[in-house]
Amino acid sequence: MSEYHNPVMLSECIEGLDLKPGGIYVDVTFGGGGHSKAILDKLDGLDNPKSKLIAFDQDDDARENADLIENRSFTFVQSNFRYLKKYLRLHGIKQVDGILGDLGVSSHQINEPGRGFSTRFDGPLDMRMNQGQKLSANEVINTYEQADLHKILGQYGEVRNAKTLADAICKARSSRSINTIFDLLEVIKPFAPRGKEFKYYAQVFQGIRIEVNEEMKALEEMLEQSAELLKSDGRLVIMSYHSLEDRPVKNYINKGKFFGEVEKDFYGNEIKPFKALNRKPIVASDQEINENNRARSAKLRVAIKI
Repeated sequence: MSEYHNPVMLSECIEGLDLKPGGIYVDVTFGGGGHSKAILDKLDGLDNPKSKLIAFDQDDDARENADLIENRSFTFVQSNFRYLKKYLRLHGIKQVDGILGDLGVSSHQINEPGRGFSTRFDGPLDMRMNQGQKLSANEVINTYEQADLHKILGQYGEVRNAKTLADAICKARSSRSINTIFDLLEVIKPFAPRGKEFKYYAQVFQGIRIEVNEEMKALEEMLEQSAELLKSDGRLVIMSYHSLEDRPVKNYINKGKFFGEVEKDFYGNEIKPFKALNRKPIVASDQEINENNRARSAKLRVAIKI
């Protein structure tokens, strides 16, 4: 499992969940199972047969990792976490004690050329986290209108010359379809700032990936459901890797909404479901960053259900 994905800030995540005997917990991003396995080890040590961990992941490879875990407290759900409430209800669970989310793409997905997440390898333009879905990066690049590509690259990829790049993609595909990673890189290379090429490529790929998987919408839906599902004093522990993910998490924890200011009742009390336990996000230690480069951009936020 560690070869699949080395979990970032593992001890901080487990501490944030504040695991209790007999508690019900959810790992909404199972991946290689690193966080889930640590949760189960801790729950086993608390020695209460009522303890439960339900893990979500839509990826087929994650399903194979989950099949390796033999623990009576463990249940795996192969689904996007945007359906959190639905599947918990199907398992007879109405409220939980803690929810953990490690957002972003797993190391395994990035390092698998056939998945199309990385600029380091040639492969199909895929980028689907759920390989059963229809929409892929190929369809986005080859069929989306220029205005939509402009929006995706600018909003989700934070690409400064998004309009120019969207125009270039549309012109390139008019002569031949863009089917592989290297096909796309050939189109975008001339527009990358000198000396910052790899950062630029990463931004472009991030924008496309977020669109393919509806990541921002799914994240918002999961956060809203977490407010309904968590018991009073339950913990929400979310780790993100870029500002687009961190911003809605921060806003929802601090304001109970994704945009605008926090609402107040007649007496001036703030109306929001969570209280942040850390004013600033928790970041990885220098030692962990040296050992795992992925930890460099990680931000961990912990909140308690009011």
